[in-house]
Amino acid sequence: TIYIIMITQKDIKEILKKLDYTPRDLMRKKEDAYIEYNLDNQTLSDDYLIDFMIKHPILIERPIVLTNEKAAIGRPPEKVLEIL
Repeated sequence: TIYIIMITQKDIKEILKKLDYTPRDLMRKKEDAYIEYNLDNQTLSDDYLIDFMIKHPILIERPIVLTNEKAAIGRPPEKVLEIL
């Protein structure tokens, strides 16, 4: 069985809040799309960046581990232990 889960703007905002990140903090800055679309442009709004991540999920740092109250990026893996 294959499950496809679509991430929403609300999901990303909740993750950002748990991580205490800005949208750009959650993005893979070395991905071609980040560079090609000039996403380092500081005039871009948070909502624009979040919408862009939804359309191009390859830009989202991962894995992301979530608990009810916390989140951690799983790199390095020891970061996950901090929230468990």
